[in-house]
Amino acid sequence: MKARIHPSSCQGCITIPPSKSMAHRALICASLADGTSVLSNIDYSVDILTTIDCMRKLGAEIQTLDKKVIVRGISDFDHLIDSHIECNESGSTLRFLIPLFSLTQQKITFTGKNRLLKRPQKIYEDLFHEKGLIFNQSEEKIEIEGRLPYGEYSLMGNVSSQFISGLLFTLPLLEKDSILHILPPFESRSYVDLTLQMMNKFQVDVHWVDSTTLYIKGNQKYHACDQTVEGDFSQFAFFAVLGAVNSKLSIAGMDPNSLQGDRQILDVLKDFQIQVNEQDRIYTIHPSNPTAHDIDLKNCPDLGPILCTLAMFSEGDTRITHASRLKLKESDRMLAMQSECAKMGCVIETNEDEMIIHGGCHAPLEILSGWKDHRIVMALAIALTKLGGTIEGCEAITKSYPGFFEDLKKVGIEVELYD
Repeated sequence: MKARIHPSSCQGCITIPPSKSMAHRALICASLADGTSVLSNIDYSVDILTTIDCMRKLGAEIQTLDKKVIVRGISDFDHLIDSHIECNESGSTLRFLIPLFSLTQQKITFTGKNRLLKRPQKIYEDLFHEKGLIFNQSEEKIEIEGRLPYGEYSLMGNVSSQFISGLLFTLPLLEKDSILHILPPFESRSYVDLTLQMMNKFQVDVHWVDSTTLYIKGNQKYHACDQTVEGDFSQFAFFAVLGAVNSKLSIAGMDPNSLQGDRQILDVLKDFQIQVNEQDRIYTIHPSNPTAHDIDLKNCPDLGPILCTLAMFSEGDTRITHASRLKLKESDRMLAMQSECAKMGCVIETNEDEMIIHGGCHAPLEILSGWKDHRIVMALAIALTKLGGTIEGCEAITKSYPGFFEDLKKVGIEVELYD
């Protein structure tokens, strides 16, 4: 699918979809609870549908309604429906579920699409082998067999917090207590805090011993409860930058007290001299001439692409640090933004862990590529609302935000979609 976007002004108010990060976590916790939970404000992106399908294979009964799911969780791990677990492109699904599915004590095969199985999984590979369990990975599949034991675990903290969360979902269910050591540098702690917050809602207790050590009491149970998923600051960021570089825009559906790491977009906008007002959970973004400022992606790597867009329209040079993890996403996002921004006259220098974006841009003279990556497509689309142009590969948005282009239209952006 291609999107032709005409230079046009945004206006009005848009409501942001629910947090994909929190929806994954709520679905997993509810599926592990012996009882019925109602989860409201669910957006059926491909990633979320993938997690739903996988938890059904574990034995959970999940009924999908309009923006709501009813989950009857499992009572034990003895009712595996299918040992082939398709994770599509969802890194969260794969990494959250590998430890959990080990508790079935069955041989489990995980598969995925595009770059998923090329993304780093060595942390689990080493961990499984260290515990005497089977973990075999190829470009087509990952196979595991054997039950993770309770005890002490050590994980690197600078690859992905998803490995940490995967263990946190699992270890409380084991017979005795466990300790999880996170080896510094510890990045994306905010995502670990989201996991702990959701587990706590389902009455599972894990607490910090110190800044890099977690104590997990064993023999716990998840307890069914109803939850409403909060708005997604990752998606909020696209419309916030739209308001900053285009026209005044109000954004609803957010929790000002959210623990989401991508809430950092609010601080970034202020650093770039963008006026942001919040009243009654509605944020209003006022356009201006942004001024470049340094950005640290340590706790918000998903903001990388849209912050490149913001930097394009800013006066001066923007230095983005802790950017290396962008290479390990659905695409190499450092290379993708460097390549596509160059087509719009913006020079981006990169090294191992930094990006330097030199402000300035013009309408692209050729079609932009979405790199099969939802966040690249959306970041480029925001730029084209000012410059005009076409993006190919726009079907990638179904991974996280299938209604993105329709929401752009709702706020006045002229978009034509075609094959």
